[in-house]
Amino acid sequence: MAKTPVLTPRAEDFPRWYQDIVNKAELADNGPVRGTMVIRPYGYGLWERMQQDMDARIKETGTQNAYFPLLIPQSHLHKEAEHVEGFAPELAVVTHGGGKELEEPAVVRPTSEMIVNEYFAKWVQSYRDLPLLINQWANVVRWELRPRLFLRTTEFLWQEGHTAHATYEEARDFAARVHRHVYADFMENVLAMDVVLGRKTPRERFAGAINTLTLEGMMGDGKALQLGTSHELGQNFARAFHTQYLSKEGKQELVWQTSWGSTTRMIGALVMMHGDDDGLRVPPRLAPTQVVVLAIKGDEAVLAKVREIGDTLRAAGLRVHVDDRTDTPFGRRAVDWELKGVPVRVEIGPRDLENGTAMVARRIPGGKEPVAVDRLAALLPAALEEDQALLLKQARERRESRTAEVRTVDEAVEAATAGGWARIPWATLGAEGEAALAEHSVSVRCLVTEDGAVPDADDAEGNVAVVARAY
Repeated sequence: MAKTPVLTPRAEDFPRWYQDIVNKAELADNGPVRGTMVIRPYGYGLWERMQQDMDARIKETGTQNAYFPLLIPQSHLHKEAEHVEGFAPELAVVTHGGGKELEEPAVVRPTSEMIVNEYFAKWVQSYRDLPLLINQWANVVRWELRPRLFLRTTEFLWQEGHTAHATYEEARDFAARVHRHVYADFMENVLAMDVVLGRKTPRERFAGAINTLTLEGMMGDGKALQLGTSHELGQNFARAFHTQYLSKEGKQELVWQTSWGSTTRMIGALVMMHGDDDGLRVPPRLAPTQVVVLAIKGDEAVLAKVREIGDTLRAAGLRVHVDDRTDTPFGRRAVDWELKGVPVRVEIGPRDLENGTAMVARRIPGGKEPVAVDRLAALLPAALEEDQALLLKQARERRESRTAEVRTVDEAVEAATAGGWARIPWATLGAEGEAALAEHSVSVRCLVTEDGAVPDADDAEGNVAVVARAY
């Protein structure tokens, strides 16, 4: 009789498979309020690794971390009309506090452009105060009608950057720098995620921005997921909050601004881009645990060797966990680590001890083979780098093989509904075609140039629309 699979097969029910992994790999649970989540230690460990790496990249741009209040006076949101209109359906509003009705309701931050700009207007007086580069790591609340853990939750964690510059060109270039050198480099080289960098259409751009740069990834079912955005805000918020500076020429000038963010959605993307029917596959450069060393039986000599190997591998610079819980069956422990996607398992039993070998299971390419114990420290770092590259290669090949070049709206809809992406000339599609796609729950994820670069303008000659269904 065939064994019941631990996870729902992806091909059978992709959404159920996703929920199974989030649950059984112990990433998160649903919170008590609909749409909220409890991030469990293993899931939070992934977020901490993401946070540490991204924080270093953000600081390399000269940006400093700060913190702004969770509660924003409701009147602030009405200072930039397009912005408030874009967020109005998602707002959570506090009307009572301390047992009394508040004189002015407070909004739980959906994003911080409004509260940040109040203080930017105070802090910026002269050209000497610019550029002002601020980031915060925080939580935000956007009331979701159809929540899904990590992908769309009412409350989520993120970083949000906010900057003010003296000129349009400085702000434009900074937004592009974050887009490429903070987000894309991190996602490709640490998360092993294949991402398409592009420009949002006016219909899809951030409320209140003059340009939104995006990173889009293809998930295992062919749908797109927006993984990060970097916005040029122009002078819209500066005008609303009177954020201005005295130039070198002695004139009062409005600042030019950017904002940019990435979220715990990246954990969901990690599952959907790299996961398989056995669970997660965590990129080695990200993995909190790169190697788990398992004792197969509770033999004292085996336990001593397992701990010794753990110390040796740590000394070689690897992140290692020793699993000596021999009161739990070995098979169950092996499956649990497989579900969690730890890149390498090193398994030791009495027979391995006699042979001077360990059984090495590599999660990403699959397969097991015996390796001499004294060779582990030399071989595993290179194997982990191979596996990191393999994940990116597989993700890129999936997108390329499932992206169709099309010429009509009907062909674009057909490609998207069949579980893929489409590329169609923007001059052919246009805003009218984009509206027609929306009737089929298909959207323009971004605009790119013919060779895949980021366009300089919405209507630049040769722009291509990347079209897909999306989460």
